[in-house]
Amino acid sequence: MNRRVRRKVSRKGKEKLILPSYLEIECEIADLDLKQTVDWTCLPDDTVIQLFSCLNYRDRANLSSTCRTWRVLGLSSCLWTSFDLRAHKIDAAMASSLASRCNNLQKLRFRGAESADAIILLLAKNLREISGDYCRKITDATLSAIAARHEALESLQLGPDFCERISSDAIKTIAICCPKLKKLRLSGIIDVNAEALNALSKHCPNLLDIGFIDCLKIDEMALGNVASVRFLSVAGTTNMKWGAVSHQWHKLPNLIGLDVSRTDVGPVAVSRLMSSSKSLKILCAFNCSVLEEDAGFTVSKYKGKLLLALFTDVVKEITSLFVDTTKKGENMLLDWRNLENKNKSLDEIMMWIEWILSHNLLRIAESNQHGLDNFWLNQGAALLLSLMQSSQEDVQERAATGLATFVVIDDENASIDSGRAEEVMRCGGIRLLLNLAKSWREGLQSEAAKAIANLSVNSNVAKAVAEEGGIDILAGLARSMNRLVAEEAAGGLWNLSVGEEHKGAIAEAGGVRALVDLIFKWSSGGDGVLERAAGALANLAADDRCSTEVALAGGVHALVMLARNCKFEGVQEQAARALANLAAHGDSNTNNSAVGQEAGALEALVQLTHSPHEGVRQEAAGALWNLSFDDRNREAIAAA
Repeated sequence: MNRRVRRKVSRKGKEKLILPSYLEIECEIADLDLKQTVDWTCLPDDTVIQLFSCLNYRDRANLSSTCRTWRVLGLSSCLWTSFDLRAHKIDAAMASSLASRCNNLQKLRFRGAESADAIILLLAKNLREISGDYCRKITDATLSAIAARHEALESLQLGPDFCERISSDAIKTIAICCPKLKKLRLSGIIDVNAEALNALSKHCPNLLDIGFIDCLKIDEMALGNVASVRFLSVAGTTNMKWGAVSHQWHKLPNLIGLDVSRTDVGPVAVSRLMSSSKSLKILCAFNCSVLEEDAGFTVSKYKGKLLLALFTDVVKEITSLFVDTTKKGENMLLDWRNLENKNKSLDEIMMWIEWILSHNLLRIAESNQHGLDNFWLNQGAALLLSLMQSSQEDVQERAATGLATFVVIDDENASIDSGRAEEVMRCGGIRLLLNLAKSWREGLQSEAAKAIANLSVNSNVAKAVAEEGGIDILAGLARSMNRLVAEEAAGGLWNLSVGEEHKGAIAEAGGVRALVDLIFKWSSGGDGVLERAAGALANLAADDRCSTEVALAGGVHALVMLARNCKFEGVQEQAARALANLAAHGDSNTNNSAVGQEAGALEALVQLTHSPHEGVRQEAAGALWNLSFDDRNREAIAAA
């Protein structure tokens, strides 16, 4: 669903230790007597637990294995109140092994139907929040079983992928089994009928936040009976009867925020809702073409109520919510977070606004609509950057993904909008993204690295990334054991390596070794990471000094392995290009002969010249041409 740039470029040491990029806190230790022996096992327990809390699960487990005391501390219940398992495929065996740590688990994030099936085996009876994505294959049976096993559930979110196999029957089961439910957000349900909605109204008296997003059909009248709802989103939902909506929903006594973005709502329904509802404060209507085409529609007459849309000043509208407006600025969300006098009601509203903004801006960016340049340059980019500083991790991730997406014009041809990219840079976005990339949370690392990669197609942004220390950060992320993180980091190095001025810095940061190691680590089942790693090595190999680094790091063997064994055309093309560039320095190093002498190299390249993919054929032919300048290679090519 998310678009990312796939960079393709024409053919034309010293290794530094990089600290693990997941550390979020920089420690400064002054006046340390290096001769003094430090017994780390004597650290106070609470200090060790705090250290554990700054690590991802994998590193936490590794640190726990150092001694018996730390193993016990690593099992402390306070460290296992939240699980983000999206980077892992959770099967029954793994879920059973984790069950002993889940007694106090309260928050869980997962990915995919297989992981959803295993959730009930975690035995996490105290689970309060469940959030899942890539849920297209999740069935009623699975969702009903999850609801039945977790009666204390307060929040359930599935999306943004369409939950096509979930029906109203599962929603009814959720209502009956989870009476403490406060938040329910589901995407892509085919039909949300009256029976399901009436069950929610009857059994979930605390249900405050409802989202039926990108659904095909909703019973509008029944939804109007859920009197407890304060925040409601039907963004992207089709077949809405707006006459019924405007006559029924304005009666909802507690409704504060309503999101009708990406629907065909018109000015009549919007006017009636804003004028008739006594409780409604915010109506979000981004990308509503019928409303936007009505030149006579104005919002100024609805005093005390906000309309957030492409044609309104979103920052000004949101800032008007603040009681203390003495410190107004472009970053209104940061202004709210810094308010001295906290207001619980305002905090709830702002948290919801952050969520719907991040969701809608990402959806709009993915649609790649024409005619939105002014919005992105004047408001959109700044809003995404502000959302990146949210306290909600999922909002931060979507904002970073939005930045990665909205700059892309044509992902196949590596084309981005320079104006948008440089606006992100002008607003301080590079530093914000790099800070996110240094988070210990792998979801943030992945999305931040993706945004950095796409923005770095612009040479000015690439320069800024390098100047801000981004090359070291990306090289560190490329060492991640999380494939998604490593893949996006490799993509960033691929785009940065286009610039001649960055090649040496990548080598100095240990990027060459990290990229070669990626190929061996993900040699099977990781076409995306392999293509990016090979593409980056191809760019680096065009430089004489870096080509030597590639060979010394085992790059010849790694690239030949890809050329021989990988069936994905993108990987084949980049591997052949990298070998061609390695062989192009016959006068200055021995890489030409090294490639020719690598077992199976020439045969693989000859075979690739018969590929149905033109790019693969061209790169393989170019590699053979360069290799043929060596007499022994020329004879071997003829024999092959």
